[in-house]
Amino acid sequence: MTRTALSGAQVDELMAFLAVVEAGSFVAGGQSLGLSRSAAGKAVARLEAHFGTRLLRRTTRALSLTEDGRRLHAQALALRETLDSIGGELTTGAGDPRGELRISAPDALGRRLVLPVVQRFLDRWPQVQVEMSLSDRVTDMVTDGTDLAIRIGVSTPNPGLICRTLRREPLVLCASPAYLARTDPPTRVEHLSRHDLLIHSHQRARLTWQMQERDGTWMRVAGRSRLRMDSGEALREAALAGMGLALLPASLVRRDLGLDHLRQVLPDHDAGSVEIMALYPHRRLLDAKVRQFVDLLATELAP
Repeated sequence: MTRTALSGAQVDELMAFLAVVEAGSFVAGGQSLGLSRSAAGKAVARLEAHFGTRLLRRTTRALSLTEDGRRLHAQALALRETLDSIGGELTTGAGDPRGELRISAPDALGRRLVLPVVQRFLDRWPQVQVEMSLSDRVTDMVTDGTDLAIRIGVSTPNPGLICRTLRREPLVLCASPAYLARTDPPTRVEHLSRHDLLIHSHQRARLTWQMQERDGTWMRVAGRSRLRMDSGEALREAALAGMGLALLPASLVRRDLGLDHLRQVLPDHDAGSVEIMALYPHRRLLDAKVRQFVDLLATELAP
C-alpha cells in the first residue's frame, strides 16, 4: 500500500471506511454518518484508488478486510483516537447534556429499572428530551438511530459498539400458587421434565435453562414447552395466570413473590444470572447526554 499524504476529504473517507467496517455493511455504515449506501461505497472506492490497493472483500452476504485493509484500519483507528482527544481537550466541561436521547430497552425491565432513571435524568437536565422504545425485540442500533440500548445477556455485540455491564441480575424460577397446587411441585431439577415451562424465545431461537444441583453440577433443564413468547412481561403474566413455570430476572418478579402471587420453585438451587448491559456507539459519537445517562444508570443499577 503506497504511503501518501491525506487531504481533509480523505480523512472524511477514512471515517466512512471505519464506519462501514464497524457496521459490517455499506448501508448501516453510511447511515451512522448520515450517508447513503452509494456515498459510503464511493468513499471507500476513492480510498482504494488513492492507495492503489483493495481494502475490502465484498460478497453478497458480508464484508471482510484485506491485509492492506487491516493495516489501514489500525491506522485509521489511531487517527480517530487523536481527533477525539483533540476535540475532548477543546470541549472538556464546555457543554451540558441537551437535545434528544434515543433509548431502547426491554419492555418489563425498562419500565422497572430504566424508566425511574430517565425521570431523574430529565429532572437534572432540562435541555434533554428522551425518546424511549420499550420492546424485547433486538434491533440494529445504527439503522434505527438509537443512541443507547439496554440489553440482557448480550454475548457477541456488534464490534462497532461499546458494551458496559451495569449489573448481574439473578434469575428466579417461579410459578403461581394455583399451578403448584394442581401439580406435583418439583424438588429436584430432573422433576422439571414433568412440568410446563414458559420459554422466552427470540427470532425463533429458544433460550435454554440451566440450574445448579446441590452438589454443584449444572444441569440443562428439559421439560414441556407449549408456550413460548418474546416478552418477559408476557411470560410473567402467563406465570401469574397459572400456565406454567417461568425463569425470570429477580427485579421483574420481586413484588409478586413478596405478595405471594408467585412462589419460588427449587429455592435452594442456583438458577444462574444474566448481565444487564448498556450498548452505545464508539465514543467519537458519544456526546454529553449519552455519557451522563450511562454514568447515572450505572450508579443507580449498581448492586
